[in-house]
Amino acid sequence: MTSSPEKSAAKSADPVDSLVLHATDNHVAWITLNRPEALNAITPDQRERLIQHLSHASCDPGVRAVVITATGRGFCAGADLRGGPPTGGPQAGEQVSGEQVAGEQVAGERVAGDVARMIRLGAQRLIGAVLDCEKPVIAAVNGTAAGLGAHLALACDLVLAADSAKFIEVFVRRGLVPDGGGAYLLPRLIGPQRAKELMFFGDALTAADAARLGLVNRVVPADDLEKTARDWAERLATGPTRALALTKQLVNASLDTDRTTAFAAEAAAQEINMTTADANEGVAAFTERRTPHYRGH
Repeated sequence: MTSSPEKSAAKSADPVDSLVLHATDNHVAWITLNRPEALNAITPDQRERLIQHLSHASCDPGVRAVVITATGRGFCAGADLRGGPPTGGPQAGEQVSGEQVAGEQVAGERVAGDVARMIRLGAQRLIGAVLDCEKPVIAAVNGTAAGLGAHLALACDLVLAADSAKFIEVFVRRGLVPDGGGAYLLPRLIGPQRAKELMFFGDALTAADAARLGLVNRVVPADDLEKTARDWAERLATGPTRALALTKQLVNASLDTDRTTAFAAEAAAQEINMTTADANEGVAAFTERRTPHYRGH
């Protein structure tokens, strides 16, 4: 979708880098799935690279916002059920990925606990990496987002969708239970009844219907998706980065905590934030009646 990540990927000899493009522009990290021929279904290697990029975005002061998008007509068709094991196989001391221990892709018989381990180390780690990223993450959904691909988008802090995009809780079509945090994310976004409707029937949801339900922040013409994502991301990248990170943590945690815990977390976050240069700048700019200039720390 974007031109900048392609320039970055061309310099790398790692084949995975051509499948997950990455570039930073104006303090925005662009992470682009690039397997259009497979509708950007995620392989184990791609999943690990996505997690790595999100982790680096958290600790890189040069990154102040993240956009996740894709090339071609699909955003992400979910986990790649046909893909092979990670390139080169596991090295000594390396954690084996969930897909490898699922049964089909490694020698030996599947044993009790393998599937739970697969989910825990695979899809759930990816969704957790989005939710835990310390920078605001925007999903720019250019096409169909199905299964894990839908959950990857919905885990983001803001969701932009092209008018041609679709969201599909595809698991029931395969006789599977939703994973990748779906049963956690959807009820919190749209309530349990509507979440069950999507998960029980597995019908495709248009971008317009997703926006109506509250799954999408804004639907735009496909040709405007990149520009809108860039505008939103660059606006976030000029904001008070630590305040945004703390706000994200408070909102994400609020649905799982009682009022007393939420209020205590709010007070602690405010205490932490008031030690930042951006907080001081924001207050000073208000009293001096000028536009604040935030530096991200």
